[in-house]
Amino acid sequence: MTANLPQPLADYFSAKNRHDIDAMLVPFSSDATVKDEGQTHRGSAAIRSWIEETTRKYRVTVEVADVTVNGDRWRIAGIVSGNFPGSPATLHYVFTLADDRITRLEIGA
Repeated sequence: MTANLPQPLADYFSAKNRHDIDAMLVPFSSDATVKDEGQTHRGSAAIRSWIEETTRKYRVTVEVADVTVNGDRWRIAGIVSGNFPGSPATLHYVFTLADDRITRLEIGA
């Protein structure tokens, strides 16, 4: 279903499923913010650290199940499988895009 996503999101999920840390970082703006697991990560260095840590810890893949768009906000329901209790689980990814870059990402249940 990633074909229905804008390129930055399709690229992000494709890289995530390959566990390609460098490619996961590419769609983010340099001053982007990520909120996940109760923590906020701002800027490229912090987001890279988050990507490295979560990839190493969980080794997840995501199957996009549903997409909702509201202006520049994309809400993706993903079936997430990996190294965590309750896998697979549905998580929601809320992306904000600007100038073909991810400027904000919030991940939650």
